[in-house]
Amino acid sequence: MLNRLTLLLTALLTLLAPASPAADTGSSQYYEVRIYHTKSAEQQQRINEYWQNAAIPAYNRQGIQPIGVFTELNESPTNGIYVLIPCDSLAIFEAMPGKLAADATYQAAAADFLAAGKANPAYERFESSLLVAFDGMKQLVVPPAAHRPNIFELRTYMSPGEAKGLNKIHMFESGEITLMKDIGLAPIFYGRKLIGPNLPCLMYLTCGETPEAHGQHWKAFSAAPVWKALQAEPQYKDNVSSIIKIMLKRTPASQI
Repeated sequence: MLNRLTLLLTALLTLLAPASPAADTGSSQYYEVRIYHTKSAEQQQRINEYWQNAAIPAYNRQGIQPIGVFTELNESPTNGIYVLIPCDSLAIFEAMPGKLAADATYQAAAADFLAAGKANPAYERFESSLLVAFDGMKQLVVPPAAHRPNIFELRTYMSPGEAKGLNKIHMFESGEITLMKDIGLAPIFYGRKLIGPNLPCLMYLTCGETPEAHGQHWKAFSAAPVWKALQAEPQYKDNVSSIIKIMLKRTPASQI
């Protein structure tokens, strides 16, 4: 009986122990993916200038970097602005708003954007999702400067249930991630969404030099024996019910 109680206490203390920073332990990063909805090129410019001149410098002062800022590939007054913010722990994520509030340099640089009123809003709305990185790729990877990509593809895979969602992540970790790296899709992050719309789902970001080169990489992926073998596995059947694909390009604010 005593041994059983000791084991239970040890397990409880393990669960309650504070998380160590990802950089020290190799634990998975957390990602905020923020999507601003706009109705004009002016709003898109204001959002980009806010991130470039106020938000990114402030996040960098907190040690949070690199931050990606993207917009949709084809020009439109209703294009979204997509922001990727990596954090090494939930404690860092939780502390961000308070540190921004106490950062006088940030508050001065962001004043006009933050105070925008109903008559001239800086954006229509934004939505935010919190993700945790896959065990199969625990850290965000920035493409090497020698192969600087010009286009990015953000994919969201929605699953019919939570077990199927975890099953799809297992499928990625059983060969898809390695294959994507090997054939040049250059994945930047993979994340399971914890909070946000379209749950249960996962998101990931790949990149390429040109749309044509990116398409060729996907053709190589589809033809690869590894992918065909995974696709034929009965255990992975019907683990995705819907896919959202968005082609993006970096904005001048982006550090990715």
